[in-house]
Amino acid sequence: MTDAGPRARSAGRRAAVIWRRVSFEQKVAVVGALLLIVSTFGPFSFVEAAEVLVALGVLGLVGARGEGRQFHLPFGDGTVVMAAGIWAALLIVVRLFERPLGQNLLALACAAILGVAGAAERAKRPPDDVPDDDAVRPRPTPSDEAPTRVVADPPADASRTETASPPPADSPPAGRPRSPRI
Repeated sequence: MTDAGPRARSAGRRAAVIWRRVSFEQKVAVVGALLLIVSTFGPFSFVEAAEVLVALGVLGLVGARGEGRQFHLPFGDGTVVMAAGIWAALLIVVRLFERPLGQNLLALACAAILGVAGAAERAKRPPDDVPDDDAVRPRPTPSDEAPTRVVADPPADASRTETASPPPADSPPAGRPRSPRI
């Protein structure tokens, strides 16, 4: 048998690091997604399974951003989270008369939390904006960087003498070819 203790501690540490790295709006989306999963307890059908998948998708998106993974979503993270909240609300309305009223209200509140968190994220960051590297990943410390190598000047060749005279006034800057005059 394997010991699940170290694995659980590692997952807990990873979740804590992600929680510290994400923005307030993303934290609200995580809470809304977890509550949406909780709201599916009870009679379970394909609609509740779809709600759980929506919530897991939001958790996966926020988790990936918290780990510093960069990928581009066409309309941005906020729009995706807001669409997830709207889709979850539509799924809840489909089952409105088949579940208890309290459970439906809780689920609709969770979907509203997702939608509002997505709208706030979208307002904070433009839709096509990729998060800054500095906002997600810490800058490397000098001990993390590779040491730089200093190269000494080569010894001067005694057989070659150079004079330091200024270039002619009509000559192009060094490294550029001279253009023909017409």
